[in-house]
Amino acid sequence: MKLTRAGILYIVLLLLLGFGAVNTGNNLLYLMVSALLGLMSVSGFLGRANLRSLEVALDLPEEIYDGVETLVTVRIKNRRRKLPAFLLQVDLQGRSALVRTLGAGDEARVPVATAFHGRGAQRLAELRIASIFPVNFFVRSFAFPLERDFLVFPAPHPCRFAFGSEQAREVGGPTPKGRGGDGDLCQIDDYTGAEPLKRIHWKLSARQGELKVKHTGATAREPVVLDPALLPGRDLEEKLRGATWLVNRLMREERPVGLRLADRLIAPAVSRGHRMHLLRELALYGQT
Repeated sequence: MKLTRAGILYIVLLLLLGFGAVNTGNNLLYLMVSALLGLMSVSGFLGRANLRSLEVALDLPEEIYDGVETLVTVRIKNRRRKLPAFLLQVDLQGRSALVRTLGAGDEARVPVATAFHGRGAQRLAELRIASIFPVNFFVRSFAFPLERDFLVFPAPHPCRFAFGSEQAREVGGPTPKGRGGDGDLCQIDDYTGAEPLKRIHWKLSARQGELKVKHTGATAREPVVLDPALLPGRDLEEKLRGATWLVNRLMREERPVGLRLADRLIAPAVSRGHRMHLLRELALYGQT
């Protein structure tokens, strides 16, 4: 709990009235001091109840990059059945957002733009919510436990690198075929927002009432196997940032990408799940 400027003035006034009451014996001053103390006690009770009736959860995006601002959603639920909650300030990683009113039984989804620093496994142990309710004399705050584990990927940084046929031969075997922009229709999936609009199967989407995308057999493309240790860069972190940028860029172009790590080889592929697997490997590279 912290005192605001108004709270400091309030306490100064309370002390002055208290000294005046003691020195003069004026009953009216005693009554005023008692009323002010009562107001402080009631505000303290209401302020604590305003925060302790909350339930907090956190929704993190699937992709979080080191030092890159990302949007985190904080879900706040008011568990009280009749009384609303007021003036809730969410504090996360040095950033804050304000919920002015949260009705009884309601849930608010509060977006907070923040950045996480340092690649690899991280944990959010708690989230703090503060409030000046009911009177702007004190800022009360309460820490809500989260214990949320997540991964931070290296920040993508453009990397110049020439891809030669020797990288394809590292895979050992024929060049795989994957999804592409031409060829025969091979699969229908739900639209996720990541696919280009030209992939939408409009007739099937109209019949089923939801967007569907078509995947066609791709012409053979030379796979790329990235070895982070061999990429250009002044240190390991810069090499990993370049590898992250290459993985994202090449897989947007639907080129099969793999990784050669110190102890194993991850064969090239083109799916979204494979891309997330590569990013996780880069995030934990050298830390396990």
